[in-house]
Amino acid sequence: MRPSSTTNTTRPFSTRIPTKGITGDWRSLLSQSISTGTAFREKTSFEVPHLREIIDRYPMRINPYYLGLIEKQGDPVYRQCVPDPAEIEDDRGYEDPLNEETLSPVPGLTHRYPDRVLFLVSNRCAMYCRFCNRKRKVGKPGVVTGATIREGLAYIRGHREVRDVLLSGGDPLLLSNKMLFEILNQLRAIPHVEIIRIGTRVPCSLPQRVTPQLTNILRSFHPLYINTHFNHPTEITPASSLACKRLAEAGIPLGCQTVLLKGVNDDPAVMGSLMKKLLSIRVRPYYLFQGDLARGTAHFWTPLEKGLEIMSALRGYTSGLCVPHFAIDLPGGGGKVPLLPGYLIDKGKDFLILKNYEGRIFHYPVIADD
Repeated sequence: MRPSSTTNTTRPFSTRIPTKGITGDWRSLLSQSISTGTAFREKTSFEVPHLREIIDRYPMRINPYYLGLIEKQGDPVYRQCVPDPAEIEDDRGYEDPLNEETLSPVPGLTHRYPDRVLFLVSNRCAMYCRFCNRKRKVGKPGVVTGATIREGLAYIRGHREVRDVLLSGGDPLLLSNKMLFEILNQLRAIPHVEIIRIGTRVPCSLPQRVTPQLTNILRSFHPLYINTHFNHPTEITPASSLACKRLAEAGIPLGCQTVLLKGVNDDPAVMGSLMKKLLSIRVRPYYLFQGDLARGTAHFWTPLEKGLEIMSALRGYTSGLCVPHFAIDLPGGGGKVPLLPGYLIDKGKDFLILKNYEGRIFHYPVIADD
């Protein structure tokens, strides 16, 4: 594999368009996104080798707001949004790492767990993450259509065991207010659907989308939950804080599903800062995911021990509210498995030997079951 030219550098990142503190209509911002090699060269100060080849396979979109968070080439924000030659030079991993296609009874809907489904309602995102586990789909036409949404809704209506629906994509919040309302309205009309969840990165990657009008729509469909996605403290800005504030004040519980990424957040201090900042904007750390084994993302993978090290550094040194579940979403559709550092050292007949967050050893009595 040829070495990537986009890493291990401190060259300042500059753009030819103003990006800091961007406000304005979210549709206008989205329309100014960088999605072609020509636009990338026009609006930034450097070249990415093989850029056209990369985005022919894995689309690129960097909106002006998220572009403005980049401070220098190769920094954590840059790595998440700018294509890297490693995406096409390293073929490790799987096209469909979680076996979603096999577990899809109808296109765009995955029924992996008994009582809940994953329902794709959009194929667009405000920014195409380079580590995405759906690189094979996101940003490509025909993946989500009116027909697939109708089929998904019909499947949910016909399966009374489905009590929990997770809307995903792409990003559901890139739908128009009207389309989002129609989908939510139809789901809420299904008697056996108790809970609706939305998976979205919009509060992080295009917070201007979270308008008062949007939150007024969402507040009418409780119980409704949102899991958003922040990976680095730099992503928590006044704009993203306002977006989360609006959602929280609409009565929507907010969680964060962070992905452990090499060169982005694989550091206990960075992760600790992120988790504390999330709580300050009313977002509860929920999951820290080991990176999925998606093809084109191997340059982001970390050893399993790194995640356990980070969890050990969080536990006991900050509030339990700041500590997410560290989990692997098993390849092949096996589902999520939580992982913990090794606190249980040994087990005797009448006691357990446990290690606390400081490394101190304690004997804990085993209570007999009468």
